[in-house]
Amino acid sequence: MKKILVTGGAGFIGYHLIKKLLEDDKNSEIFVIDNLQRGKLDENFSSIVSNKRIKFIQGDLTDLDFYKSLSNNFDHIYHLAAINGTRYFYEIPHEVLRVNTLTLINILEWIKNFPVKPKFLFTSSNEAYAGALETFKQLPIPTPEDVPLIVNDPFNPRWSYGGSKLIGEIFVVHYANQYHIPSIIVRPHNFYGPRAGEDHVIPALSLKIIKKMDPFELYSPKQTRSFCYISDAVEAMVLLMRRESIFDNKNVDLFHIGSSKETSIKELAENLFEIGKWKPKKIIEKPPLPGSVDRRLPDVSKIEKIVGWKTKTSLKNGLRKTFDWYENL
Repeated sequence: MKKILVTGGAGFIGYHLIKKLLEDDKNSEIFVIDNLQRGKLDENFSSIVSNKRIKFIQGDLTDLDFYKSLSNNFDHIYHLAAINGTRYFYEIPHEVLRVNTLTLINILEWIKNFPVKPKFLFTSSNEAYAGALETFKQLPIPTPEDVPLIVNDPFNPRWSYGGSKLIGEIFVVHYANQYHIPSIIVRPHNFYGPRAGEDHVIPALSLKIIKKMDPFELYSPKQTRSFCYISDAVEAMVLLMRRESIFDNKNVDLFHIGSSKETSIKELAENLFEIGKWKPKKIIEKPPLPGSVDRRLPDVSKIEKIVGWKTKTSLKNGLRKTFDWYENL
C-alpha cells in the first residue's frame, strides 16, 4: 500500500488534497501532520480524518525532535505546511519567515536520510516572483515559470512570505540535487473555494456581502489575479506527482497552477454581488497594500502540455459554490 504524507493537512489546500487522494487512490494510506495553529479540527476536517485510511498526527514541524517519532518510508510527500494569509505577512513577518523556512529545512534534512527517497512536492507561491513583476514592469503576461526571482524591498514585511517561498525553492533544488530526492515545485495562483478561511479576497468579499456591509470597502479594484477553484488545483498537484516522466530527468521541475483567465478585483466583486443578490449603495475603493502587484496571470502551458491539466470550473460556478458554503456557515 502506498504511503502518502501531507503536511499542513488541516489547512485549506491540505483538506481538499486529502479528499482528492481518498477518492482517487484507493490503495493508499494517508498520513496528515498539522500543528493546528491555523488549520482547524472543525466538523469537515474531523469527518475526513475519521476515515480508517488516514492517520492524523498533531505536531510542530519546526521541532527537530518531532521527526524522531515519524516513519521514514513514505512514497509521496506533499509539503503544504506554512503560515499564509496577507494579514500575517504584515502582522508577524518574523514568524512567517521562521516557520516557513524551518519546516522546510527540517523536512529536507529528515528526507535526505531515507533509505528510499520519496517523491517530494513543495508548494511555493506566485509571491516568489512578485518583486520581478514590480521592478521591471515588462515581464510577459501570462508569466512563465522561468522569470527572475527578486526581493525588491526586504524592509516590506509582505516579503516575509514571498521571500520564504523564494528561498524555499532554492533549498528544494539543491537538496534534491545533492541527495537525489525526486522533487517538484508548484506555484499556486489564488486558489479559492469552501473552507478557505476569512482572510483571502474571495472569502472576505463573500462575508461582507452576506453581512450586507454598506458602505462597502473594496481594496485594489483595478488589480487583476488568476483565480483557480480548489478541486481543479489539487487535481493538478496529484497529476504531477503521478507523472513518472517528470521525475525521470533527475532535475527539479517547476510548474504554475492557476487559471488562464485574468480577473480584476472589481469584476470579482461584481460577480459576487450578483451571486449574493445584493449590492451596496456605496462602494469605497481603497488603494492596494504596499508590495501588492498590479497584474498576475500565470502561463500554464507547461502543465497543460506535460500532464494534460486544464481548469474545469468556471469562475462563476466556483464563486457560487464558495459563496454558498460561506452563506451556510
